[in-house]
Amino acid sequence: MSDVVQGTFTLGAPPWQTFDPFLFCVHHRDDYPAGTEGMGAPPALLAGRDLGMDFSGREGWSMYHGQSVPGFPQHPHRGFETITVARSGFIDHSDSLGATARFGRGDAQWMTAGKGIVHAEMFPLLNREERNPAELFQLWLNLPGRSKLVDPHFTMFWSESIPTCRFEDEGGRAVEVTLVAGDLGDARAPAPPPGSWAADPAHAVAVWSLKLEAGARWTCPPAPAGATRTLYFFAGAELEVGGTRVRSGQGLRLVPERPAPLHNGEAPSEVLLLQGRPIGEPVAQHGPFVMNSRVELAQAFSDYQQTGFGGWPWGGSAPVHPREQGRFAIHADGRREVPGEAPAPGA
Repeated sequence: MSDVVQGTFTLGAPPWQTFDPFLFCVHHRDDYPAGTEGMGAPPALLAGRDLGMDFSGREGWSMYHGQSVPGFPQHPHRGFETITVARSGFIDHSDSLGATARFGRGDAQWMTAGKGIVHAEMFPLLNREERNPAELFQLWLNLPGRSKLVDPHFTMFWSESIPTCRFEDEGGRAVEVTLVAGDLGDARAPAPPPGSWAADPAHAVAVWSLKLEAGARWTCPPAPAGATRTLYFFAGAELEVGGTRVRSGQGLRLVPERPAPLHNGEAPSEVLLLQGRPIGEPVAQHGPFVMNSRVELAQAFSDYQQTGFGGWPWGGSAPVHPREQGRFAIHADGRREVPGEAPAPGA
């Protein structure tokens, strides 16, 4: 290793290895077929799939827990946050707060589960004439014990509000850094939800995606000492980081307080950077609940069985919006957002 790279690991099949304060990182990339009238996959292509638990990647796509429309129908969470970055395709969100949205093509959704929320994330196949490629990252960011029972919160970061910084090296080869969380120079990512570990700048949480042209060089500035910083090299051929050369499909743990010189190989590359100060508390996880102890986990299951975390105001477990619906969000207070328009107040 070098004085910049602490260690490397193989990404392998998702979820990828993560480090405190992150709990989970998954990269979904699916080349879905043309959709049906109901925005689902054609029935003939569903034969032989384990519907309800299809992570097969057969023919380049999975249904996940969806039966007709791919995605993740109604399911609960408690004790952490989800950050969903929709790189291509669309996601239809609905939750037990009454919030709902359609987002995609660079938008990100940040949801604080806190004391409990139920949501659905479906991937409608809007195009009936051509294929429906979809790509997303979903991250789980932990909450400290004092915040695990905060009120749930739903936030949209539209792509128009997510900054991208462009840097060129001496040869004119570019590196673009998109900031879902964290700051870079004078660029500021949108504000995280108020109950988030990321809401305190001292916690140095960053979620950046990097695109590097072939042969490009760029030095990632240092992070505060004590943070964890991880690079996920998920697309490209070869990348050198502080003298350590890796092939695509590798992760690198960095020494946070040192600048990290990057030198890309002879193919365009993409890298995900996750960073933050560790919470440093015990983690007790079972499925969709993340607490500090087994006792708290048992209480989470009991609370969900008794309250349903507020119930489910939608007609089915896998709701999707009409095909012609564009990107939008309706918040729990009735406030409506459409990218590029002033938010409309709630009823």
